[in-house]
Amino acid sequence: MTRTRTLLWPAVVAALIVLSMAGTALGHGQGGNAPLTAPRPAAASVSTAAPSSGCGKTPTLTSGTHTIQTNGKNRTFILRIPDGYDRSRPYRLVFGFHWLGGTSTDVATGRTVETGTWAYYGLQRLANNSTVFVAPQGLNNGWANAGGEDVTFVDDMLRRIEADLCVDTTQRFALGFSYGAAMSYALACSRATVFRAVAVQSGGQLSGCSGGTQPIAYLGVHGLRDNVLGISGGRAMRDRFVRNNGCTPQNPPEPAPGSLTHRITTYSGCSAGHPVVWAAFDEGHIAAPQDGAPGDSGSRTWLPAEVWKFFTQFQTSDPPPGTATCRVTTTVGAWNTGLTASITITNTGTTAIAGWSLVFTLPDGQTITSGWNADYSPASGRVTARNVAHNATIVPDASVDIGFQAAHTGNTTPPNTYTLNGTACTAS
Repeated sequence: MTRTRTLLWPAVVAALIVLSMAGTALGHGQGGNAPLTAPRPAAASVSTAAPSSGCGKTPTLTSGTHTIQTNGKNRTFILRIPDGYDRSRPYRLVFGFHWLGGTSTDVATGRTVETGTWAYYGLQRLANNSTVFVAPQGLNNGWANAGGEDVTFVDDMLRRIEADLCVDTTQRFALGFSYGAAMSYALACSRATVFRAVAVQSGGQLSGCSGGTQPIAYLGVHGLRDNVLGISGGRAMRDRFVRNNGCTPQNPPEPAPGSLTHRITTYSGCSAGHPVVWAAFDEGHIAAPQDGAPGDSGSRTWLPAEVWKFFTQFQTSDPPPGTATCRVTTTVGAWNTGLTASITITNTGTTAIAGWSLVFTLPDGQTITSGWNADYSPASGRVTARNVAHNATIVPDASVDIGFQAAHTGNTTPPNTYTLNGTACTAS
């Protein structure tokens, strides 16, 4: 796949930085209505859904391109509503911002890397109809955000969408590459109480940073050899939220030059619900890096699964209703104060699951001491089991086997409900 449509040339970026510094002075609600807010849970992985006013309504919005007026201008966005949309189910909401010269169609289709596979930066295929996606169109195919107008555009899109569709207002996310990353960063600065988390991929501070003092969950991604928006700028942007989130400062390890690998660091000491993760990779200014080979790859990139894992750690405690597209079978063997649980996850849907997290609640008194074929966190209570590298994809009608060993205080029953990527599974 070509990289030409995702590149920002250095001279253009230099001009944008000047424009950003001179013309972007963001204010909360500047030029429009006051910004929305959302309940902020104390814990990173457990919260309660906060349904939008659109829940229960027959929607008038459909998947496709829509136009709204904001700041006296007509602006457009592409909306992707899940198949089988349920108006009583609060859905996760993800905004994907395009790069300089890119379009909302590029984001919605993934065509600049791999059509379909890379739609919405590769997240649509992982969402398995659990998420409403939005691809806004920037003015002049960018996000200069003059006078805060692009932040106000986001505010207005949120009001329009959430008044019509059923959205969990604690589950709003933003991501983008390059200029789109700059826009996501601007939202992290100015709308930290509106969005739950952001993923900033190879960005620079081009869209402003009004406020920038409040904590928000932050995933930063950058290439070591980025000669368009250098990694030093990405590190500085990351460090703002290391400070805001109360994390322990460090210089996280990064891959060796020439290795064509990536390294991911999760900061310690961050305030509850505000993790910071840094992913550095040995490549340049590209959007879909892969290990072991240069250039973009929609099917081999490791990045969408990491973004999806970062976003879905905040999913709500309310199991979503609807028809299950997965089946989970659990077998428990117990002794004195210990047990083992063998879990089989079967994809009963019609599309492949690429990157998964299985959520279940352990009975009181059970604590996981070790596990296999998945990463488990936390060790008790509401647990999330996330795929490891060798079993990230589950094709239709296929299964993966995972399991854990746990200590118990007498109750050896298995969990009675499971949720896979936001979808309730049939349990047996």
